Amino acid sequence: MRLPDRVTGLFLVGLGAAAAYGGWLLPPVPGQPVGPNVFPLLIGCGLALCGLAIAFGIGHSFEEEEEIVPVEGEKPPPRSKLYGLRALLPPALLLFYVAVAERVGFILTAAIIVFVTSTALGARWRLALPLAVLAPIVVHLIFSKLLRVPLPIGLLPMPW
Repeated sequence: MRLPDRVTGLFLVGLGAAAAYGGWLLPPVPGQPVGPNVFPLLIGCGLALCGLAIAFGIGHSFEEEEEIVPVEGEKPPPRSKLYGLRALLPPALLLFYVAVAERVGFILTAAIIVFVTSTALGARWRLALPLAVLAPIVVHLIFSKLLRVPLPIGLLPMPW
């Protein structure tokens, strides 16, 4: 079943509005300009704007169907029987985070998650490894310094 872009876009607008409204209801932290209400408000507004762009077809003209022309002598890459199980990777990694983060810590758990996700999506080791090292550090820095949300320390504490 295929839904029109207008329906999915309006659904995202409603979802973003609900997230923004939920963030709006959260009480601010006294004495701090950024509290727990800012993050859901920002995400909700961004989701609603993206939903509007989808509903009105903004950028739809850039999407062209790409014709796949096989090169002579080149075979498509072989896919194993387990290729479709990649769809279970996000919930499996979420459960992995819940089970391991308190003992191991955010940095190491997030590094494993980023590495597994990037390699599952086809990234080479040269990209996946630096991404797995840098992305958790940047996310930890944003959450601890900007949003003041404590993350599990675990085996590898950050200097800030």
